Amino acid sequence: MIDWYPLFNSLRIAAISCVLVFFTGIFFAYYAARLPRVVKGVLDVILTLPMVLPPTVCGYFLLLVFGVKRPVGAFLLHYGIKFVMTWYGGILAAAVVAFPLMYRTARGAFESFDENLAWSGQTLGLSDTYIFWRIRMPACRQGILAGTVLAFARALGEYGATSMLIGYTPGRTATISTTVYQLWRTNEERGAFFWVMVNLAISTVVLLTVNMLETRQKKAVEK
Repeated sequence: MIDWYPLFNSLRIAAISCVLVFFTGIFFAYYAARLPRVVKGVLDVILTLPMVLPPTVCGYFLLLVFGVKRPVGAFLLHYGIKFVMTWYGGILAAAVVAFPLMYRTARGAFESFDENLAWSGQTLGLSDTYIFWRIRMPACRQGILAGTVLAFARALGEYGATSMLIGYTPGRTATISTTVYQLWRTNEERGAFFWVMVNLAISTVVLLTVNMLETRQKKAVEK
């Protein structure tokens, strides 16, 4: 009988981390796009480091910060919050690794936005909040949606940082990626192949969605 926990756990980790990355990515992308070039360059390096670092290195840094014997980890543990060897620790790992995709994509969308639309709204007395959510976000929606989908896919397939921070415990912290590795390591190739195909099917749907969004964006630009 197939244990579907890895799929359930992977989906909830990816979904929750995607929500976190969506709002934090948009926040930093919006304000970074308005910064001077030098400052923006420095911020870009800091915020996109997880995209170029090996995921295991990201996991190592997370352990340095949130390990139960580290100051931050010990402080959180005092209040019953523990990111090491817990399923919700996977949310933290996935969010850190997926964040740069959302940030870079959203920043590119904001930079391509026609500021004349925002200035026109200001002359009409519209608030900055209204302009952001009712004018800027709809105009940039294709790029932002593409970034969200890519971030979700990255979080779903995350292995390195996740395995470092939460490990592999069947029924508790197991994800699709860690399950594939454990099954392969124990010579259960049929089980590993099954989860590989599940992940492949989900990834295919995600990529098709991204391509569809890009096609719509190109058609909108042409119009």
